[in-house]
Amino acid sequence: MKKSSLVFCAGAALLACIAGTAQAAEQPTLTKFKHVAGIVQEKCLACHTRNFDLPFYAAIPGIKEIIQKDYNDGIRALDLNQELVERAKNKPASEVTLAKMEWVIQNDSMPPAKFAIVHWGSRLAPEEKLAILDWVKTSRAEQYATGLAAPDKANEPVQPLPDSIPFDAKKAALGKKLFNDKRISVDDTVSCFSCHDIDTKAGTDNARFAEGVRKQLGDINAPTVFNAAFNTRQFWDGRAADLQEQAGGPPLNPIEMGSKNWQDIIAKFQKDSALTAELTALYPDGWSEANITNAIGEYEKTLITPNSRFDKWLKGDAKALSVDEQRGYDRFKAYRCASCHVGKSMGGQSFEYMDLKKDYFADRGHPLGSDKGLFGFSKDKNDMHKFKVPTLRNVELTAPYLHDGTVTTLDEAVRIMGVYLAGFDIPQQDRKLIVAYLRTLTGEFEGKPLTGQVTAK
Repeated sequence: MKKSSLVFCAGAALLACIAGTAQAAEQPTLTKFKHVAGIVQEKCLACHTRNFDLPFYAAIPGIKEIIQKDYNDGIRALDLNQELVERAKNKPASEVTLAKMEWVIQNDSMPPAKFAIVHWGSRLAPEEKLAILDWVKTSRAEQYATGLAAPDKANEPVQPLPDSIPFDAKKAALGKKLFNDKRISVDDTVSCFSCHDIDTKAGTDNARFAEGVRKQLGDINAPTVFNAAFNTRQFWDGRAADLQEQAGGPPLNPIEMGSKNWQDIIAKFQKDSALTAELTALYPDGWSEANITNAIGEYEKTLITPNSRFDKWLKGDAKALSVDEQRGYDRFKAYRCASCHVGKSMGGQSFEYMDLKKDYFADRGHPLGSDKGLFGFSKDKNDMHKFKVPTLRNVELTAPYLHDGTVTTLDEAVRIMGVYLAGFDIPQQDRKLIVAYLRTLTGEFEGKPLTGQVTAK
């Protein structure tokens, strides 16, 4: 055996011991994992949390690099800190975590082969696999099901969109007017609608970068506002907690709407007696940033697009999808797409590394300020290049794609996601099937099929 092979095997063997020898610096609470807490503790935590101290031999040159790479890869693929000890510690296991754990068990991809080959006890026993899959199913039903799926589709990682969610109708009506009002910008040229065309562009502007006041361009693609109410946070970098906070960002952004402060915006609205009367009837304290953004947020809660052909299939209409479209959905799941594009909105539930499997940014070149992703908001070095997963609802109408707006076809978007996030070179025929499936995700708005510019490929 060659020396390099000996080093590799020794490193793999030592890495395999981490699960049994690493110690938790601070034992996280595993309550949300219910009956599978013991399995997660023994088989998952060592490589998927930042709370474990690596054993002494992890510092040995040659072994150190092997261990550290696998440890970093595990954290980047599924960081259970997000579930246990950080942002979501008091919430149920996320839909994304459920889907990721389900996928690796169904595809027998964890632990990695070089880990398991020298540490037989690291593999999940059949009863452990069944326990986790049952926990995923139960958690999904208890926490995330819309109650709309047919019984045989109820445990799919994707759920049908509801027809609506609760909102205040009067405030939403006011919010719609404010959403379309250009007076919210410094020179009365840009409204929310300018970058989120509800009528003809599926809630986007179909441009790489949105055009703000004085024809300025930013460096990030404007996502659709349709179904944004289901996002865990708003903006690509998650800097807004909800729709109301998101509505407060663009008006004071010097590139987007350019207003200096809310007092200047309010002064213009106060001259409109009819609009002022409508607002004060709903908000007795009168004009304010909070009331303006609250109304816009209420309006955006109405921007739901249910009843796509795929929704109808999930609800039990077997004829809603063709055979190839159903095969496309199967491929969509097989290539890990449904691990992140999950739930009702098929996205918006997590932040993922754009360079998880390969360096997208080095291959693309031409760095952008927006490439920092979540790091730009959190300032946590571990969040560099992480972006909110975009919704796939109505995706055939929302080109161009990705945070940098560089991709104009669904086929290329699927290819890039396969290479850089899923680690698969998806064959063209499979991409064709997945694209056919993605075209079934266009829904209805106000009882009519959503209209927009359909991407050609």
